[in-house]
Amino acid sequence: MLKVGVLGAGHLGKIHLRLLQQSDQYELVGFYDENQENAERISKEFGYKNFNTIAKLIHAVDVIDIVTPTLSHYKCAKVAIKSGKHIFIEKPIANTVEEAEEIIALAKEHNVKGQVGHVERFNPAFIATKNMIENPMFIETHRLAEFNPRGTDVPVVLDLMIHDIDAILSVVNSKVKNINASGVSVISETPDIANARIEFENGCVANLTASRISMKNMRKTRFFQKDAYISVDFLEKKCEVVRMKDAPEIPGDFDMILQNAEGVKKQIYFTNPDVEQNNAILDELESFANAINTDTTPVVTLEQATDALRVAYQIIDCFDK
Repeated sequence: MLKVGVLGAGHLGKIHLRLLQQSDQYELVGFYDENQENAERISKEFGYKNFNTIAKLIHAVDVIDIVTPTLSHYKCAKVAIKSGKHIFIEKPIANTVEEAEEIIALAKEHNVKGQVGHVERFNPAFIATKNMIENPMFIETHRLAEFNPRGTDVPVVLDLMIHDIDAILSVVNSKVKNINASGVSVISETPDIANARIEFENGCVANLTASRISMKNMRKTRFFQKDAYISVDFLEKKCEVVRMKDAPEIPGDFDMILQNAEGVKKQIYFTNPDVEQNNAILDELESFANAINTDTTPVVTLEQATDALRVAYQIIDCFDK
């Protein structure tokens, strides 16, 4: 079993601690949180070992799970990597693209593996449909959340939209050609609602909307491709696939047939792929353990997370134009 330590015991850090303790892939050694009052309270309540310095925790483990605020990701990753430890970092990988690129370079230099917590890659609805997404040409995403002060230290693009940026980049096999975007600050000092249009070199267009000041929560993505429409509800963990095929010469009474202006008839049929419920956070953590143990490429690499961060900042840069 891999010995693991957690940096950061906030809302998400506590979830990681609980899941790592349950995992049969890891041995949870302990955690460090810079707020020692909070750390002592968590240690007393749950029994996790509280380390009083980052250095002591890093020395005691094989893997460091970085669940600190984004601003400190680079600093924590740098110390862990230079100590020869594998790193799991919550998204976004770092506060800047330059920091992310240095994390990549350090990981290569010290021959350690890294994975980033783009957890939607492990969402069961996305997993159930990903192999059906083939050359999508239009993608529409809506990621809406009720206001929560946690996370407002960064623009909504880095807080919420980056999930969808990463998912889209994982299925569109083409380079980004052009980006247009707008964002508005309503409550926070940084934009709370944003819309972006990403154009790819192969002609695919993605339209993304993210808001953290909505009246209801929504996390939906729709993929349109030739002869198919795929809908993924990341929040409800449901999906639907609508396909078209040439209509039979003699359609059945209940067949849904469409005829275009040229007289071509297509039959529409609906499928709801089986969605195997899972704990996405536990799965992403254990997939990283598997990548370490088998010396294979992690599901969400440092490079892929950096690509998502780069696109996120291209979107943010549009706000000032």
